[in-house]
Amino acid sequence: MSADFLNPVALEVLQHYSRLLWSGSPQPLGNHGGFSGARLWQIDGPAGPLCLRAWPAGFPPERLLFIHLCITCARNAGLAFVPRMLPSLHQTLRIDYGGRLWELQEWLSGEADYHRRPSSVKLRAACAALARLHACWPSSDRFNAKPCPAVRRRLEAVREWRELVRSGWQPLAQAAPDDPARQAAERAWQILSHRIDAIPDLLKRWNTRIWPLQPCLCDVWHDHVLFDGNHVTGVVDYGAMKIDHPAVDVARLLGSLVEDDPAGWTTGLTAYREVRPFTAEEEELARALDVAGTTVGASVWLRWLYHDGKEFADRVAAARRLEVLVKRIEKWY
Repeated sequence: MSADFLNPVALEVLQHYSRLLWSGSPQPLGNHGGFSGARLWQIDGPAGPLCLRAWPAGFPPERLLFIHLCITCARNAGLAFVPRMLPSLHQTLRIDYGGRLWELQEWLSGEADYHRRPSSVKLRAACAALARLHACWPSSDRFNAKPCPAVRRRLEAVREWRELVRSGWQPLAQAAPDDPARQAAERAWQILSHRIDAIPDLLKRWNTRIWPLQPCLCDVWHDHVLFDGNHVTGVVDYGAMKIDHPAVDVARLLGSLVEDDPAGWTTGLTAYREVRPFTAEEEELARALDVAGTTVGASVWLRWLYHDGKEFADRVAAARRLEVLVKRIEKWY
């Protein structure tokens, strides 16, 4: 189902919500810079703009229920930077329509502008916001203590990469001469040939370590944290949420904001610890997950671009994402 086909469907979906909430026609935003397969529309509302989301086709309803429960919990705890979910006429937070799951939520203001306007105050604000979210979603008896799932995911990605390479596959054989991702792909291929095999040793210490687990964002990065000046106004996109260890979010956020800057990590961790505990051992786990996640991330992008058949509405933007990972890994040599 194309994005163009979904535009009239979006207006039909809005009929399932009170007209007191919205007015006018939904303005299509496509994937709004994301690559998950979700589609977004901005809608006018009397209390401010709203966001209508169509989740990717086949998105599991039970996962969306989990996400909505976590978002509602955070809003009920007073976290205004979490979007407020709006119920349908049937008092549900999701609509199943046209082969997709849909939701309506408030549109959070602000810009993801940390890289353009970095400051220690903004860094502290972002890490404190993450800690406040984690504090809303504590571990409980429902989540058995287990090894860190993020560690297992990274090790599984390494195993899949090795199998793919042993099969004789090479990404450059699939790259057209004018492919905007070709240059970054060539560099990633060279780096991964001798870098990815170090990941199992890096994570070996953590592979069997048992941790209390809890809901985590699992993809909180630069573009998902909105600011107005130095104030965090939004943490957006909860589609990757899983039960995991908070270190995976600390790694993803700090790795995307400050990369390998020691002072930045210290500033961010200090702000996080002012809200909730984060031990020295958890910090070591976060740093290992950051390095492993960056390396494995490059392999995942190569697979998406040249093996898995993933479609990109903006291949140039996809190439930029791979380029960021490659540049960072190159600095480690």
